[in-house]
Amino acid sequence: MEDKEKLHNALFFNLVVMFHSAAMQHMGKLKNPVTDKIDRDLQQAQVSIDMLDMLSVKTKGNLSDDEQKLLTHIIDELKLNYVDEVNKDKKAPETAEAKAEQEPKAEQEPKEKQEPNDKQESEEKQKPKDKQEPEKASS
Repeated sequence: MEDKEKLHNALFFNLVVMFHSAAMQHMGKLKNPVTDKIDRDLQQAQVSIDMLDMLSVKTKGNLSDDEQKLLTHIIDELKLNYVDEVNKDKKAPETAEAKAEQEPKAEQEPKEKQEPNDKQESEEKQKPKDKQEPEKASS
């Protein structure tokens, strides 16, 4: 194998891995190495996947078996992850709504009656016992 062919194979591999990493970062599966944070942009993830799809179509018949297997495997993996992320977005609002419906509705009392704040407690403690209001029996 010529040196130039080895170089082209390595560059092809690096190109595919670059788009793979970009798509995974945009899906929130990998941290962004620059910001060290999880970023999520499904539209950009789709662009990276589309670029690999285009590369597969344009290079059809010109790749070695190993290169074709690598490209096909990565595209399939990215598409499955993308569908998973899109489904998470669809389920999130449904889950929040269902959870809200299942939780019992607490009786809304005015805030003053729910729990005394620190200021009210300290004022009550400072009053002489004979001037304190009798505690109300809870029912």
